[in-house]
Amino acid sequence: MLVSNLLLTELDCTVQTRLPTEERQAAIVAAALRLARETSPAQITTTDIATAIGVTQGAVFKHFATKDAIWVAAVLWVREALMQDLEAAAAAASTPMGALTAMFHAHVDFVITHPGVPRLIFHELQQPGDSATKQAVRALLQRYRELLLDILGQAMCQGQVAADLDQEAAATTFVGLIQGLVLQSMLVGHNTAMRQQADRVFALYLRSLGDAS
Repeated sequence: MLVSNLLLTELDCTVQTRLPTEERQAAIVAAALRLARETSPAQITTTDIATAIGVTQGAVFKHFATKDAIWVAAVLWVREALMQDLEAAAAAASTPMGALTAMFHAHVDFVITHPGVPRLIFHELQQPGDSATKQAVRALLQRYRELLLDILGQAMCQGQVAADLDQEAAATTFVGLIQGLVLQSMLVGHNTAMRQQADRVFALYLRSLGDAS
């Protein structure tokens, strides 16, 4: 499966041994996300992607029928890679609140490492109508939300947050914190600002939960 194999490669295209088709698909997706760091996904062409990896446009279409198919594959990679990082961070924590904190910082680190990802997500969510890429984004956000709700539920059961906590609102706010930090970093022109503000922003979030730790 493409997504599983994509997890074997970093976005700098240091590709481990695999079938040529899968290797090329991974390189195409990685190039598209690198280009999205500085350019709106709407303006990135298959020619741009082909040039970035040193192949012809025809070679790109050999592996993806359309540009939209590339973005779908990119979101699928993000879903698996990001969720793997978040789930690992949560699993390594000793308490639900520790898991939330670890997840928050893992997500911040992911965005700093892959700045093209939030640009792609924001772009897709702003588009009218529906598309395969937007459906993939929704699936990503749903899986993320389910993980958050599970951990928030554990925190309530263990008395680590307010007993009357609105879990749905708390999950929405958690994601909103990341989005706000991303937008702020875009305004100042560099994503290192995210890490500088992350601790202070998350401390306010914990207070809003009635953190009892």
